[in-house]
Amino acid sequence: MNYLDLSITEIHEALLAKKVTPLELTQEAIARAKANQDNCFEAFAEEEALAFASSLTEPEKDNLLWGIPYLCKDNISTKGIETCASSEILSGYIPVFDAAVVEKLKEKKAVLLGKTTLDELAMGGTGSSGHKGKTYNPYDPSHTRQIGGSSCGSAAAVAAGIVPFSLGSDTGDSVRKPAAYGGLVGLKPTWSRISRYGLFPFSPSFDHVGFFSRGVEDAAILLGVMAGRDDRDATSSSHPVDDYLGHLKDGPKGLKIAVIDEVLDSFTDPFIQENFAFYLSALERAGIEVGHVHLPKSLLSSILATYYILSSAEATSNNANLDGIKFGPYYEGETYEEVMRQARTNGFSEPIKRRFVLGSFALMRENQEELFLRAKKNRAKVVDYVNQILKDYDFILAPTAPKIAPRFDEQVDRLSDEYLIAESYLAIGNFGGYPCISLPSGMKEGFPIGIHLMGSPFKEADLLRLSYWLEEQSGLRGLSVLTKGDLQ
Repeated sequence: MNYLDLSITEIHEALLAKKVTPLELTQEAIARAKANQDNCFEAFAEEEALAFASSLTEPEKDNLLWGIPYLCKDNISTKGIETCASSEILSGYIPVFDAAVVEKLKEKKAVLLGKTTLDELAMGGTGSSGHKGKTYNPYDPSHTRQIGGSSCGSAAAVAAGIVPFSLGSDTGDSVRKPAAYGGLVGLKPTWSRISRYGLFPFSPSFDHVGFFSRGVEDAAILLGVMAGRDDRDATSSSHPVDDYLGHLKDGPKGLKIAVIDEVLDSFTDPFIQENFAFYLSALERAGIEVGHVHLPKSLLSSILATYYILSSAEATSNNANLDGIKFGPYYEGETYEEVMRQARTNGFSEPIKRRFVLGSFALMRENQEELFLRAKKNRAKVVDYVNQILKDYDFILAPTAPKIAPRFDEQVDRLSDEYLIAESYLAIGNFGGYPCISLPSGMKEGFPIGIHLMGSPFKEADLLRLSYWLEEQSGLRGLSVLTKGDLQ
């Protein structure tokens, strides 16, 4: 096993002992990236990464991220590195500043290798709408299955063993669903816990910065580095940053877990049901109270429509500056409107245009009451129900996704409970800004499946200690395509 396949703490210990250097880690990561065939890269920063890694000569004992390579989703600003959010309309755009999370990782002397693919402008869940085409699931050499989206490249790169962690963003499930399909830990902390300064806005009331790792301990380390107030992001929180590592191994004692029956019933795969039952039994054997609660099925079935209306409306407004003048390719025209029309017609893919049309329609004065405002009220109703559950329980537990990574051409019944609820309920975490995590729970037909936790705002420390215990039950810590034979 190569050092890159180890946890952050194990890599750090090897660096301290000088068994490996940052330059050697970076060279190995670059070699793996160049050999990878999953189409998970937008831009490389090979020369910069090698130069920075070469400058790191004396290990920093108390800096766990010193010299460790990572990758960044391409909707997060990186100074001097092209950042186009996998969209033609931003092709060639090179930011003049780093996002807050990139700054913090740079301060810790982590080594940025480059940028990863995503669904265009982070709008999508299949990893197939970016301008470079489909990003594939590393567990499927035939390249017929998804890794999920929108953070497809970041997930694929960690699942393929290229880097130990990567940055993503989550607006509806864009970190957690790919984490499940890729056998990873995917953490979306409380809305405002991590600064979004430098994250390209899709739907700011839903948007979160998140990340992928191959273990819960790594996630705790990363959150401790990235969390905290940032005055450049007025929505970032001043809530104290907890010691996420200090109580990680305390176990789940004293926590109460809720299962929403209507959500669980929407999962129809017997293997996933049995896998989930294993974890419920393990919790009960450990003396943890597990309660079954209810949330109206009609409300759960409305989550997808509510999400699409609100996120599309916000996206329409937030991307109005992509007009071919301020940003994007310039096309000749006699009027501003003509220039903008040509830039947006040629610069956006069809799925993005459809979202903008839906968002504009929902925001039209004559439609606001029936669509936009009604969706906002429905969102508040969902959040109220969940808040009531979280008054009595610490966390809500469910499978992450209703099946293994789907094929790109797979047909689904869009009116089924599986599609409307099991595939879509993760958006609740964005409706209320709750901290959520997905972690590997098993393997089916050679593909990972995941389990998902959601809790009250700023309860990440408890979320991580419960997740660490569940990870111990699974035996899948450190899972990647390169290590799956050792862990199964």
